[in-house]
Amino acid sequence: MPSHPAPEPAPRATNSVRPFRERALLILWPAFVMAGVLDALVFVVVDPDTLHFFGLEPVKGAASAAYSIFFLVFWLVISTSSAITHLLEGPGPGPRR
Repeated sequence: MPSHPAPEPAPRATNSVRPFRERALLILWPAFVMAGVLDALVFVVVDPDTLHFFGLEPVKGAASAAYSIFFLVFWLVISTSSAITHLLEGPGPGPRR
């Protein structure tokens, strides 16, 4: 039986930083999904045709515009929260084994 050499462990990066694209996707994709969920939950309860902003007349217009604006606001707020969490995490020693 031939003997196979043991595979060498991959070199461990001491200061590995993820590329910007990957970090952005880690922040934006979950925020996008949760903004969609939050948008659906809000508009199950709220009728966009009866919205009043700051006590003024009801906002008239397409309901899809209200859905879109609120979705983008939710996405912005959730993305900002995720980005702040990512920044506060900072580089750490990694998992202990």
